Amino acid sequence: LLLSLLCLRGRGQSFGQTRFICTSVPLDGDMCAATAPGTGSAEELKSTVLQLRETVLQQKETIMNQKETIRELTAKLGRCESQSVLEGLPGEAKGGGAGRKAGFSKNTMGDLSRAPAAETLSQLGQTLQSLKTRLENLEQFSRMNSSSQTNNLKDILQNKIDDLERQVLSRVNSLEEGKFNPKNESEERGKIESTLTSLHQRISDLEKGQKDNRPPDRFQLTFPLRTNYMYAKVKKSLPEMYAFSVCMWMKSNASPGMGTPFSYAVPGQANELVLIEWGNNPMEILINDKVAKLPFVINDGKWHHICVTWTTRDGVWEAYQDGTQTGSGENLAPYHPIKPQGVLVLGQEQDTLGGGFDATQAFVGELAHFNMWDRKLSPGEVYSLATCSTKALAGNVIAWAEANIDIYGGATKWTFEACRQLN
Repeated sequence: LLLSLLCLRGRGQSFGQTRFICTSVPLDGDMCAATAPGTGSAEELKSTVLQLRETVLQQKETIMNQKETIRELTAKLGRCESQSVLEGLPGEAKGGGAGRKAGFSKNTMGDLSRAPAAETLSQLGQTLQSLKTRLENLEQFSRMNSSSQTNNLKDILQNKIDDLERQVLSRVNSLEEGKFNPKNESEERGKIESTLTSLHQRISDLEKGQKDNRPPDRFQLTFPLRTNYMYAKVKKSLPEMYAFSVCMWMKSNASPGMGTPFSYAVPGQANELVLIEWGNNPMEILINDKVAKLPFVINDGKWHHICVTWTTRDGVWEAYQDGTQTGSGENLAPYHPIKPQGVLVLGQEQDTLGGGFDATQAFVGELAHFNMWDRKLSPGEVYSLATCSTKALAGNVIAWAEANIDIYGGATKWTFEACRQLN
């Protein structure tokens, strides 16, 4: 039919109204010769058809190449936009609940937040210092234990830490001289972080020899870097609660914002109960996506004891720092009971039930003695906890004990005595 139309094109244009003529053609006959005698040779028409076909194929190939180019440019633009959002994030105001997450393009590179290189180096330096402190404690322990195996392990770990310090120093020098290549930053950070995780595990294994004689609550969790995979999970879920008190010891000097000490998510509500310090905003408590700003001043690298109490009746809340009430308010999710059967995570903010972690909201620092009650504690009870009184009570909903906590992703667990830190 295409050949017939091509052959009739010249004739059709000579008339005021185009006519289509159907003519039967033998199977072995020449179609153009039968339908349109005198319009040109069949070979010329076939050549024209082949040229048109080749032109169509070339245009198709060009379109495919252009589509591929558009996809590449779109991907690059997406990466640029994600990076711009992350770089502008600390200065943005954070609303409550869903508004806090809306408009944020998550791009944590699977590992770390896109923090400035200098900040990451500072965090690595702090991590190395904590490792050295732990090794010094092990050194004292090994003096009382003549095991050559313990001494050999200690020496190996000390050599690895020295090597890591050299790597960090080299990166600092490269930054100062302007020779740092950001292209290799992620790979280098990954290697150093992997080594750190291995060191943490080895030191933790050594410290297990010291745990036999200590109470089950004398330990702390350490989150040395801002990642989306270091966290701890409380094995027990929460019951339905019409009031609660949550208390803990914390130490951090991360900036901007120490992140999320804990988050509790239930099916259908990721922000059922969250404590978070995000960007340059003050620390906040979220209950069912409703927000209250807390008057804590604890981002100074020192240990602090904090407590938050709440009751569903009028949504009344109180905040305590180091045993003293520093703030209070009401209308925080009034008459909303805390829902049961959720997931309680330490060190990360959940976007989905038990997951959806975002490195920019991760907790960086140390945490211990996380306890929860299903009632409001009195000011005297809070003071007893902050001063390590023998009258201090463990949480009747969540009690701080090693058997109740699972750790993941390189977060570490080691000996901690709160009152000794205050001296």
